[in-house]
Amino acid sequence: MNLPDIQAALREQGVDAWLFYDHHHRDPIAYRVLGLPANAMVTRRWFYLIPAEGEPAQLMHRIEPHHLERLPGKADFYSGWEELFAKLKGMLAPYKNVAMQYSPNNLVFTVSLVDAGTVDLVRSFGNNVVSSGDLVARFEATWTEDQIRSHFEAGDAIDRITPAAFQEIGRRTRNGGVSEYQMVQWILEAFRREGLVSDDPPDVAVNANSGDPHYQPTAERSARIKEGDFVLLDIWGKKDRPGAVYYDITWTGFIGKAPSERQREVFAVVKGARQAGVAAVKNAVAAGRKLAGWEVDEAAREFIRARGFGQYFIHRTGHSIGTDVHANGANMDNLEVHDERRVLPNSCFSIEPGVYLPEFGVRSEVNVLVRERSAEVTGKEQEELVLI
Repeated sequence: MNLPDIQAALREQGVDAWLFYDHHHRDPIAYRVLGLPANAMVTRRWFYLIPAEGEPAQLMHRIEPHHLERLPGKADFYSGWEELFAKLKGMLAPYKNVAMQYSPNNLVFTVSLVDAGTVDLVRSFGNNVVSSGDLVARFEATWTEDQIRSHFEAGDAIDRITPAAFQEIGRRTRNGGVSEYQMVQWILEAFRREGLVSDDPPDVAVNANSGDPHYQPTAERSARIKEGDFVLLDIWGKKDRPGAVYYDITWTGFIGKAPSERQREVFAVVKGARQAGVAAVKNAVAAGRKLAGWEVDEAAREFIRARGFGQYFIHRTGHSIGTDVHANGANMDNLEVHDERRVLPNSCFSIEPGVYLPEFGVRSEVNVLVRERSAEVTGKEQEELVLI
């Protein structure tokens, strides 16, 4: 835990204090931000308050008095519920706006982990509960310089693997054929050679399967790949070392001399939406304007909507990227949620609009890294359908 950074962030956001609360490991964010062991037995409620100014405060049950002992701040203890309520009220009394892992209307559900009853309790003391969403993003989804280097290293490797995978599809198609699942195994072997790891295998999808955004081939369910097929590759991975962060891209191609006009049309629309999303980020960051995730989604979605394919863009434009491929920063989302979290310096996210038709689907995905006054696409950008 970096107490000075947390308190600086609270002052910057005009929040009086950040209240962490848990029992039975209901809030993994608290353990990560505070640096607490994730394997401790926690059967009673504990509270930890970090004020924007001054010393933190601890409140723990008397039979579990050691959970927070490694953290700074004066410790207090309770046994019964009435004592807990009275001491928690006193702890919170100096502070009006208190951040918790809460999101109004459960919009950002990855952050909204505190139960409704505890929010009710804190509000009953006269405190105003606000979302910790931007605070969580700052401490869970912004990168160090070493992590940024690891992202570019992973990107260099995956940008080599991706065209090689398309070439391997072509070679195998000409020499007896290959399945989606077999190509997944080929990519995973390439990962091992490059020192890359991933929590889940990549996606290789042809024709109608590419129209399913979360399709995953398995040994039991896998289509054969043949000439005339439309192919989507979604590949994500990170270097195999502590603290490394992901690189995540999607490219599409066609096996044969020429894709159909429909395929070319849809690819052009999706590429244009991707470029619109990237431009929205670059322009806002260069101008020093605060940018929320939903605004990026809207820029890409409007491009697709204006060209008549809005009903086929059925997921958010992008997601936060970190040590997990889906991290806890702002998502580029005004569809599944209205994500008002800010796009922060030293954060990275995908921009991956898609159009999913019954016969095939196109998604074009890049990663965008934001700095203080600039933003960049961190790898290669697909400009045309790959001809295999």
